[in-house]
Amino acid sequence: MDVLINVFVALHIIGIASLLGGFLTQMKAMGSGTARFSPAMLHGALTMLVTGVALVGLNQADDQTVNNLKVGIKLLILVVVLGLVYVKRDEEKVDKGLFAAVGGLTTANIFIATLWV
Repeated sequence: MDVLINVFVALHIIGIASLLGGFLTQMKAMGSGTARFSPAMLHGALTMLVTGVALVGLNQADDQTVNNLKVGIKLLILVVVLGLVYVKRDEEKVDKGLFAAVGGLTTANIFIATLWV
C-alpha cells in the first residue's frame, strides 16, 4: 500500500508543478496584461483533484489518520482554482487580479500541505 500511496503523492506533486509552473511562466505576461490560463494549468489542477481524492481514500484504507479539516480547506481552494481556470481557459487575456489570485491560492495550498501538521 505504501508504494501505491507514494505513486499518488508523486502524481499529486506533478499536478501542482504543472499548475504553478504554468502560472510562473506567465508572470511577465501578467505584468503586461496578456496572461492567459494554459492547458497545462487546467490539467495540473485536475490531476491534483483526482490524485488528492485518491490519496485521502488510500490513507483511510490504510488506517492512517486523515486531517479532514485540512483536506477540506485544500479541496475548497483547489475547487476555486479549478473553477477559475476552467471558466477562463478560452479567453485571450485574463485579468491581472484573477490570474494573481490563482497563483496566490495555489501557493497557499502548497503551504497548507507542507506546514499544517
